[in-house]
Amino acid sequence: MNVGKLSNEELSRVIFDEIKEIRSDILVRPGVGEDCGVVKIEDMACVLTTDPITGATEELGKLAVHVSLNDVASSGAEPVAILLTLLCPENTEPKEIQRIISDANREANALNVEIIGGHTEITSAVNRIIVSVTAFGKTPVEKLIRTKGAHAEDYLYLTKHVALEGTAIIAREKEEDLREVLGRSEIQEAMEMFNKISVLKEGQIGSTVGVSAMHDVTEGGVLGAIYELCECNELGCKVYNHQFNVKEVTQKICDYYTLNPLKLISSGSMLMSVPRDKAPEFEQQMLQAEIEYAKIGFLTEVQDKLLVYGEEADQEIADPIEPPMSDELYKVVG
Repeated sequence: MNVGKLSNEELSRVIFDEIKEIRSDILVRPGVGEDCGVVKIEDMACVLTTDPITGATEELGKLAVHVSLNDVASSGAEPVAILLTLLCPENTEPKEIQRIISDANREANALNVEIIGGHTEITSAVNRIIVSVTAFGKTPVEKLIRTKGAHAEDYLYLTKHVALEGTAIIAREKEEDLREVLGRSEIQEAMEMFNKISVLKEGQIGSTVGVSAMHDVTEGGVLGAIYELCECNELGCKVYNHQFNVKEVTQKICDYYTLNPLKLISSGSMLMSVPRDKAPEFEQQMLQAEIEYAKIGFLTEVQDKLLVYGEEADQEIADPIEPPMSDELYKVVG
């Protein structure tokens, strides 16, 4: 099996097919493209998600908190609390654990979120610290945004820029290597992308405007997220290569390691499906919040998922968007 998340086919066959529906108060169940599970409690939706951090060794506490809360944000929910699990190798010093917890607590509290429990263990089963977070959020049931809520002809937007998280991780982990191709200011710019890794603001805007679907961009990158959102909704898409916002420093890093930035992990970006009549309000609110965005294409009734090259209609060629495989990050960090 490939390093990274299971493929969509493996998820369906090995995981989803073994899970049976038995309760009427479950609103959202496991599925390709679904970021969260949701339980109905009276008139509220309790949104739950869990994520480990396995592709990074720096900024673990910060990264773990934001990656999990970003999933909650994709449901338009308010994050409330997290459970934090640390699995640590036998040579781990107490100060390392303390630093991770301190960083995680600072990031969580800044977002009005509490750490309410978890588990810490020293084990020979791992060779570096693994952090896993389970996050809880809440929203009125009628305001819940489901990944499976998009419609044909909705515009697709991507917030911030491509491969945000992957750029930051590689810059932190491979700083010495990158000095061959990047200047000091460029390395610093790449590292500081960690400071843009939360998507709570765009999630709130999506909830306010009433977007039809949101999907946090994680492993598999932007193209993986697009594929998953389309699969979840049984729709296709046309997205345009020239519309993606790829920072110059990201492109330099990807060129150096021969990576496709559109397939590189990108927590900090949200893929959003927006009905056309709500697009003007959405764009206005994003501008007011000073959040970068790009309108990258639209969803189609025909289920072909196409990445289109060429800016002129008579010059367009298209490649199919394939199911996400092992993230590009693992070619460099793993």
